[in-house]
Amino acid sequence: MNIAVLGAGSWGTALAILLARNGHRVALWARDGAQAAVMTEERRNRRYLPEHGFPEGLRVTARLDDATAGARFVLVAVPSHGFHDVCRDLAVHWGSLSGLFWATKGFDPVSGRLLHDVAADVLPESTPTAVVSGPTFANEIAAGLPAAVSCASATEEFAESIAELFRNDHFRVYTSTDIVGVEIGGAVKNVLAIAAGIADGLGFGANTRAALITRGLREIMRFGLAMGGQADSFMGLAGLGDLVLTCTDDQSRNRRFGLALAGGMSRAAAERSVGQVVEGIGAARDVVRRAQEIEVEMPIAEQVNKVLHEGVAPADAVRALLTRPPGTESE
Repeated sequence: MNIAVLGAGSWGTALAILLARNGHRVALWARDGAQAAVMTEERRNRRYLPEHGFPEGLRVTARLDDATAGARFVLVAVPSHGFHDVCRDLAVHWGSLSGLFWATKGFDPVSGRLLHDVAADVLPESTPTAVVSGPTFANEIAAGLPAAVSCASATEEFAESIAELFRNDHFRVYTSTDIVGVEIGGAVKNVLAIAAGIADGLGFGANTRAALITRGLREIMRFGLAMGGQADSFMGLAGLGDLVLTCTDDQSRNRRFGLALAGGMSRAAAERSVGQVVEGIGAARDVVRRAQEIEVEMPIAEQVNKVLHEGVAPADAVRALLTRPPGTESE
């Protein structure tokens, strides 16, 4: 099958490699023409995944019309701040495309809305859409290590059709119709991973990390249920699974960012040290803003937002959390 993958960062490249290994013909779109030319010549993404060569069925292009020509499906894997513009440009080149799915995690930075709402605004009416999310690091996917994710769509049929594109002996894809829950799990966990990095960077240990993950999951569930998500999604791969992964492993750019903040770096310096987009920075602002609108309490996310956008010191944010009056565990 012909598939266009839009976004040649580490995640888009890893998924393009996976799809090409599954026998699909993949066009990987890179916004930067010079980057596309180097990747075409070297048959690898030296900047993000230098150890993994491209399968035969994968080609790189800097032209959106070339990437989508003849494609049946489009996978969007750009950062959340570029999602709207890519979908808008894609609508012009829609042609014979049968559907769109994305691996982007986050909120629209302008409106604070979930990405399926953004896609619905700009794509042709009744376009089938889906989101793919779960506990995955790009390098491990490109290496062919075992992993599992969730694919959610408004219809089970479209979710299953997208899941089948990815499935093989080492990549399991489970389906869901809870697109809201899967999107929220993938976006909010980035905020909590920053908190985990800060806590570990301050030397608070494994006990603190476990408590933070547990209470963080409670925040995701409170927020997600209020937004219309389903509890099973938050206890699944796109919720608990992704939360544990990003809070505990230093491959997580959000966790590394938190570690850098705890080490005394400014926000800008910490972001530069990561070298890639840190989705949790914008997500913290968007989550807290929306939580306040729907009157959902999210103390961990609120403190992360204060560190990132209000200049509160990481140690002071942790102190504020530890001095909060504890309630019942179900709260």
